[in-house]
Amino acid sequence: MGNRPEELRALLDSVAKQDGDPVQVVVVGNGSPVPEVPEGVRTVELPENLGIPGGRNVGIEAFGPGGSDVDILLFLDDDGLLARTDTAELCREAFAADDELGIISFRIADPDTGETQRRHVPRLRASDPMRSSRVTTFLGGANAVRTRVLTQVGGLPDAFFYAHEETDLAWRALDAGWMIDYRSDMVLNHPTTAPSRHAVYHRMVARNRVWLARRNLPALLVPVYLGVWMALTLLRRPSRPALKAWFGGFREGWATPCGPRRPMRWRTVWRLTRLGRPPVI
Repeated sequence: MGNRPEELRALLDSVAKQDGDPVQVVVVGNGSPVPEVPEGVRTVELPENLGIPGGRNVGIEAFGPGGSDVDILLFLDDDGLLARTDTAELCREAFAADDELGIISFRIADPDTGETQRRHVPRLRASDPMRSSRVTTFLGGANAVRTRVLTQVGGLPDAFFYAHEETDLAWRALDAGWMIDYRSDMVLNHPTTAPSRHAVYHRMVARNRVWLARRNLPALLVPVYLGVWMALTLLRRPSRPALKAWFGGFREGWATPCGPRRPMRWRTVWRLTRLGRPPVI
C-alpha cells in the first residue's frame, strides 16, 4: 500500500539473501506509488486499489500469462520478513519431490516472541503450529504456488477484494487434484495483528463467505456451511456495530453476483473431510 517503505525494503533484502538461484521480484503498488526499491526489482503501479486478490493477480501476470514464465510464485506481505535464507530452496525441493503439491502455506511468526497465532495455522487442529501437514487452505500473505495450478484453475477472485480469496483458490485447486501443504519450517516473520483492524472486515468476511459457498459448494452444502458460520459468529458475541456490518455483508452476498458457479465434486468434499476440514466449517 506504499505506507511501509522500511518494512518493504527489509523484506526485499531477505528475499535477495535467499540461497540458490536469485528470486525474481515484482512489487505491486496497489493504488499507491511504490517506494524506492533495490536495482533489479520490477515494479507495477496501479491507478486504484484493486484489493488483495486483484493486486496479486496483477503480480502474477507480470511473470507472463498466468505466471507461465516461472515455475513457482511466492506471495509475501510487504511488512513481512523471510526468517531464514533457505526458504526458496525448500520451496523448490518440496515442489520437485511431490508432483501433486500445488500450494505451500508458510508459518507466520511474530518477530519478537516467535509465536504463531492460531488463526495463522490453516487447519482446525491448530494448537501445534510447529507440526507440518496437508491442509485445505493457505495463508495469502505467505505462500508459494505452482504456476501450473493457476494455469489450470485460474487466479484469485478479483471481486472478493479482501477475505476468503485464498480458500476460493484452494478449493478449486483441490477439486482439480492438487494438494496443499502447511510447512512450519518455511517462516515469514510478521507482527502480530488482528484482522478486525480493517474497517471493512466484518462486512467483507460475511459477504465473501456467502460468495465462497455459492461459487464452490454443492447445493446441499451451501445452507449447512453458511448456517454453521452464522452460529459461530453469534457464539463469538461480536459488538452490535460489528454484528450489524456482518449481517449487512451476509445479505449483500446473496443479493450480488458472485461470479461463475463451479461446484466441487462430491469426491472433493470427501477429500476435504479426510484432510480434517469438511467444507461445512
